[in-house]
Amino acid sequence: MKIKDRIKELRRVKASEILPNPKNWRTHGKDQSDALKGVLAEIGFANAVLARETKEGLMLVDGHLRTETAGDTLIPVLVLDVNEDEADKLLLTLDPLASMAGTNAKALEELLDNVRTDNFAVSSMLAQLREQTVNFNEIDNLTNKDGTETILKSKDDYESATIRQMVLTFNNDQYEMVIEAFAEYCEKNGLSSNTEAVVNLLHEQGYHVNPRQTETD
Repeated sequence: MKIKDRIKELRRVKASEILPNPKNWRTHGKDQSDALKGVLAEIGFANAVLARETKEGLMLVDGHLRTETAGDTLIPVLVLDVNEDEADKLLLTLDPLASMAGTNAKALEELLDNVRTDNFAVSSMLAQLREQTVNFNEIDNLTNKDGTETILKSKDDYESATIRQMVLTFNNDQYEMVIEAFAEYCEKNGLSSNTEAVVNLLHEQGYHVNPRQTETD
């Protein structure tokens, strides 16, 4: 298969001078916007947006949120030699193609364990990524309250298990405060884990666990 090179040149252009694509179908919420700002603050621009020449000027094909975020900053732009139909096809397929990629859970876990960020929004995004990509095959057997073991090897196993995991994200100051408070609370009340501390605190506030409803024949 002969593959064309459709990149004409790399330019640095004020983000505010690049036209948004009126056919753009992706939306960007506050969490994504905040996370992008965090990455840009910690690293800066490390990839280029895509655009094509039109009579009105450069029009985006990919990179709308980055362009909106950058304001009047000079950003790297790969100018493509594509017509409107080809640009539409790229606009429609770039994100879905990326989302089709699988996950090497072990490699992802190592990255998550080693990458550090001081930005709250980025930290929240990574915490969600960790929660969404549980490597069931790497989880040790877990003991339920009745003494039986639960082996989580699939999403169905997780859904039917009698245990759950919750991921909370704090900034550095909050984290230190929470850890210190949990340690003191556990010692004062003879508790052995942060989980017990949370449940105990909820009980003190009048909250009680309602048994899960199960289907019967």
